[in-house]
Amino acid sequence: MKVVNLKQAILQAWKERWSDYQWAINMKRFFPRGATWDILNLAEALLEQAMIGPSPNPLILSYLKYAISSQMVSYSTVLTAISKFDDFSRDLCVQSLLEIMDMFCDRLSCHGKAEECISLCRALLSALTWFLRCATFYAEKVKEPLEQAAAENQLKMCLERLEKVLSSTKNRALIHIAKLEETSSWSTVEQSLVKLGENLNNLGSSPLRSQADDCVSLIKSIPTMLSVHSEQLNKTGFPTVHAVVLLEGTMNLTGETQPLVEQLMMVKRMQRIPSPLFVLEIWKACFVGLIECPEGTEELKWTAFTFLKMPQVLVKLKKYPQGDKDFTEDVNCAFEFLLKLTPLLDKADQRCNCNCMSLLLQECSKQGLLSEANMNNLIDKRAADKENSPSLKSAENANIQPNPGLILRAEPTVTNILKTMDADHSKSPEGLLGVLGHMLSGKSLDLLLAAAAATGKLKSFARKFVKLNEFTKQITGEISKSGPVRALLFDISFLMLCHVAQTYGSEV
Repeated sequence: MKVVNLKQAILQAWKERWSDYQWAINMKRFFPRGATWDILNLAEALLEQAMIGPSPNPLILSYLKYAISSQMVSYSTVLTAISKFDDFSRDLCVQSLLEIMDMFCDRLSCHGKAEECISLCRALLSALTWFLRCATFYAEKVKEPLEQAAAENQLKMCLERLEKVLSSTKNRALIHIAKLEETSSWSTVEQSLVKLGENLNNLGSSPLRSQADDCVSLIKSIPTMLSVHSEQLNKTGFPTVHAVVLLEGTMNLTGETQPLVEQLMMVKRMQRIPSPLFVLEIWKACFVGLIECPEGTEELKWTAFTFLKMPQVLVKLKKYPQGDKDFTEDVNCAFEFLLKLTPLLDKADQRCNCNCMSLLLQECSKQGLLSEANMNNLIDKRAADKENSPSLKSAENANIQPNPGLILRAEPTVTNILKTMDADHSKSPEGLLGVLGHMLSGKSLDLLLAAAAATGKLKSFARKFVKLNEFTKQITGEISKSGPVRALLFDISFLMLCHVAQTYGSEV
């Protein structure tokens, strides 16, 4: 059967009961390489077919989940497709859509051009409107005696996901960007809030009412994220810097530092931010991102961003004219201010299981951003503050090595590995196999990739893997001892490349 369109391909897969990975392989065979799945609206096509009946089609939904997990489709197209579903009377379909959102709403990111990042912001705004319509529908159904229990259960699931999305400062910042881009869409959100408010009285004083009120408050706070409310805030708070840093740390770890430096300098000049408060805001944003990021790979990315990339950004900021002022003194002053934010530092220390401030100060000193005397003075002050802080060590995490220390140690290792891979291994590839084997132990690979991404060496890393992969294919049919070694090198380098593409995007 010749496939002529996306819908036909999906129906064929369903009729023949293809598994998810079999479906993905066949889809890539059916369609040309030039068109991306987002351009073909794959996410929308899958959801449209999955939601035809009163309950979702589990097989077609499994295709969508596979497409999300393997990054065949972007988060923005999935959110946009979900926001187009409006038959909230089909409870099982709504539940499935909420479960799909669970897959990625706590780690929204975007690998690509600025336009794609803006698309994610707009899609999140559309999803917010969808959440509000969904909550309004079930809040209205609560007043019907026969529907009350089911409606309350559906409303509970909806509000839990909405609160999860809104509890992230990063997500609210993305929605704020979309609001600035599309004021008409924000008007729709405001109208939806009014309709939801009219139906909240049906909930009485239940926990659901309290949860809904919390969500409404968070939504209403979004337009004021970049506003100045008081003279005090005008002097010390600069949320634009916070938003720029959070966006960069979340979406563009692999990007060059110079564009970020230029963006930050533009904000500094436009808002006339004093240098010490400017640097303070950068570090505050880094620590907030470190505290809020999900565990696993995202945590390693944020750690590398905070402890490796941002000191490099400050080194470039140092080169801009500062008038008569010494930038190192501004950095020292910023850290003095940061020391006063004890709860923030304590929370970061608990999350990372180490003294984050001390490690950051040492890295800044190494980069020439702080004098040794100022560094030691700040470290001593933080040590004195920590005497009254919650204990970091517990029975569970006493043996866990802190990620910041591992990331800082991984950075020079990246350079050494790149040099090792440049050497000629045609005669004795066993040594290289040992190096790659060491990289695969534990979470070493993720640590090294995060360090490479933060220091601008990830593309170099990927090129070396490609070169190694090609090198192992040059000599075929070997009977010598190096034959199995070459086969292993091919497998390992291929899997590493796949992991890099899945974690940081194929454009790397």
